[in-house]
Amino acid sequence: MDMYIASQILISGVISGFILFQTAFVAPTVFTKVAIDARPSFLRSIFPKLFTAMAVLGALFTLIAYLGSSAFWVHYVVGVYTTIAGIVCKMLVPATNKAKDEGDQKRFAILHKVSVITTILALLVNLIWIFV
Repeated sequence: MDMYIASQILISGVISGFILFQTAFVAPTVFTKVAIDARPSFLRSIFPKLFTAMAVLGALFTLIAYLGSSAFWVHYVVGVYTTIAGIVCKMLVPATNKAKDEGDQKRFAILHKVSVITTILALLVNLIWIFV
């Protein structure tokens, strides 16, 4: 295994770890241990950081594919999708927050669902690309 692919495996592991940690530990803890009035502030702080990390690591993954002269299309798909997913999700944060603040549950539900599905797909592509 060359250094480029090993680096990409590491990056995918970090991305997957961030997403799984957020899902398995952070979110459940926030909703069971953090006071209701403190939740929005915490969540509005943590999610943009997660999405920024996804975008930056996805871009790094793509750069490594380019520098390594990867002929494997899947490397570019994973990197570009992860980058775009992070950017899109981060851009959705203000609109999602606004919908929540204004009590627009329908719009909030749609924006939140888009963010969740986009993030889950990023998790999946980062977990399975090595097997393609």
